[in-house]
Order: sequence, then C-alpha cells, then structure tokens
Amino acid sequence: MPGVPTPAVDMTTQPRPVYVIGAGPGGLAAAAALRARGVRAVIVEKSDTVGASWRRHYDRLHLHTTRRLSALPGLAMPRRFGRWVSRDNVVRYLEKYAEFHELELVTGVEVTRIEPGPEGEGGWTLHASGGRVLTAAAVVVATGFNHTPRLPDWPGVESYGGRLLHAADYRNPQPYAGQDVLVVGVGNTGAEIAADLAEGGAARVRIAVRTAPHIMRRSTAGWPAQRSGILVRRLPVRLVDRLGALVARASVPDLSAYGLPRPATGLYSRVREGAIPVQDVGLVDAVRAGRVEPVAAVDSFDGPEVVLADGSRITPDAVIAATGYSRRLEGLVGHLGVLDERGRPRVHGARTGEGARGLYFTGFTNPISGMFREMALDAEKIAKAVARQPAGRRGADTP
Repeated sequence: MPGVPTPAVDMTTQPRPVYVIGAGPGGLAAAAALRARGVRAVIVEKSDTVGASWRRHYDRLHLHTTRRLSALPGLAMPRRFGRWVSRDNVVRYLEKYAEFHELELVTGVEVTRIEPGPEGEGGWTLHASGGRVLTAAAVVVATGFNHTPRLPDWPGVESYGGRLLHAADYRNPQPYAGQDVLVVGVGNTGAEIAADLAEGGAARVRIAVRTAPHIMRRSTAGWPAQRSGILVRRLPVRLVDRLGALVARASVPDLSAYGLPRPATGLYSRVREGAIPVQDVGLVDAVRAGRVEPVAAVDSFDGPEVVLADGSRITPDAVIAATGYSRRLEGLVGHLGVLDERGRPRVHGARTGEGARGLYFTGFTNPISGMFREMALDAEKIAKAVARQPAGRRGADTP
C-alpha cells in the first residue's frame, strides 16, 4: 500500500501479541494506543489496505464531526483538511496514521473465528484464512460498524427491471443524470445521497421514509452539533429530548407540509434505540425546493413498479437502498455469548463480557458525540486495561 509499510510479520512470535482485527480507524487507534503503552499489537486486515470501508464510500462524503474532535490518539488531523474532513482526506489520514505509529499490519488475512485459548494457558486462539491458527494474549475486534450491506427482502423485488443497488455501491450522481431515482431510507446516508442526486442532475428524486427522522444543522452559528452531543450525553433522556425539540424548532424549518413531519419520539430517546439524527448537508433545502420528494416506505415491488406503504405506485428508473449494514459478528464470536439479540456486542471499550476477559470491541456504536472521538477514547481505555493485566493472565477465563 502506497505510503504505509507492511512489514513481514511472524504472527506466531512469542510472547503472544494482542491481535487487533480490522485496519479501520478503530483498529488503528487501538493498536497505536497499545504500542504507546509498550504492548505489542498486530493488526490483521482481510483487505489489502487500511481504511477499506472508507475508500468505498460515496465521493461527496465528509465527516459530520469536526476535524479537531475526530483525531485518533497520537496524531492530529492536518489543518489543511478543513473543518469537515472529506472522504479522501480521511483515507490519507489513516494511511499516515499507520505509518507514523509504525504499526504492525498484516493484510489479506481474514480472522473467521475466535475461541478461548488452551485450558490453563488463557488467552485466545484465532482461526484465520489459509488455515492459520494464531495465539493471542488479548483480542480487539474492530471489524466495523458498516461491515456488510443489508438489503431488505422486499416481496416481488426479483421482478423489478430497473437498477437496484445498496447505498454502499453508490459513488456519485453522474450515472443517474436525467433519471427518476428512489432513495430508500432517510438516515444520514440516504439523506445525503438524495441531496447529491438532486444537485447532480437526476430528473426526479424521491426518498422513502418509514419513520420521520430528527434533523439537525451540522453547525449553528459556528457551534457544531457534535459539541452539543458531547455535552448532553450524560444528561437524563427526557431533558435532552426537550432540549432537542427546542433546538429543532429554532434551527430547522417544519417540513410537515412536504411529507416529512417532526418525529413524535424525542431525539435522545431515538438515539438510545440506535437512530442517530440526520445532520443536514442539503436535504432540508432540497425538500423545500421540491428537488427531493418524501414518499411513504417501500412495501413491495411489482414488475417495474414500486408499491409504497400508502398503496401508491411509482416507476423509478433506479432504486438506491440506504437500508443500513449488519455487523456480521455471529460467526466470529457468536458462540462466546458476547452478542445481544441484534448481533451487537453487549459491551464495548475497556469492558469485557463475563468469561471473556481480554476480548474487547470498538467501533460498534454510533454515538451523537462522534464515532471517531469515541473510538479514540475506547482505544486509550482498552490499552490501559490490557497493560494493567500481567502478560500471563491476559485473555479468556480458564474454564
């Protein structure tokens, strides 16, 4: 990989290293924090480069969190990247981060299963592609929040003759110039893709809405929404819901007349359920101008038609499903009892599950205080927890 040396690493070297699975921002941050505390960390990445998921995101994407509050431990983001860092500059930063911290990185290797180490020895055993079996003092799982695109199994979808793709495969509006496009999902990704299409020459853009989102300005009078998110994280949910409603009424126009009403559930109540507010980077103006039309949720497909939940039918040329991702952790750690009913880690950061000492997770939450910021904090906490444990006692509890 240009700019990032990938040394030949003997992955069986003793004493056992800490293995970090995933070379995205969470994995890189954890490895750098461990290295800073004198703990050897080896990153194992299934692709051939760092930041693989970031390289696949759409062209327009920028961080919705500020440059200063998005840096990982030990290396600031360059001022020239601007306040809202672009996708390409995030990738450049991750490359420089791995190089600057001289991280041990093994690419092209996928870890498929993690099991407790041999009885009496503790630690963990990792099964990886190519028949590799690795022994670890501890493991940090950082395989990513946006791991595997999730496409709903809509009735009749196989009969649709138009172009159907997940938002993970969307890059820019150029291929959709002059076309009628339906975007399914009004999270941050769907909202931004809809605005991108409207600005980029699509003839008609509709966005299918199942649940009306909370919409926030990315910045108000120079004050970023992220800082508000940091300040209110520890406040009571009901109080934050009331504050959020007041801020929304003062800063975001009511779009009810356009088919996008204000949500009935409070902002922080929705966050606790896993629904992050939409940071407005063009959707509000596009809806008010009629360039993006909110419609009902998708119910099914019928040949060239998309049947909506209100019974109406539309015939878009293309459907872009911004319907989220699954973590796909079941095969890796599902047998260890560390996942909840939705397949998410029960604990993250420096906390470990019962009977799973030395197994850490980072990057599987999407907090209003900013994912990069939380991964940076998690990295420091994980490194501190690992360094506190004597090398011989790191890892799974002995049965």
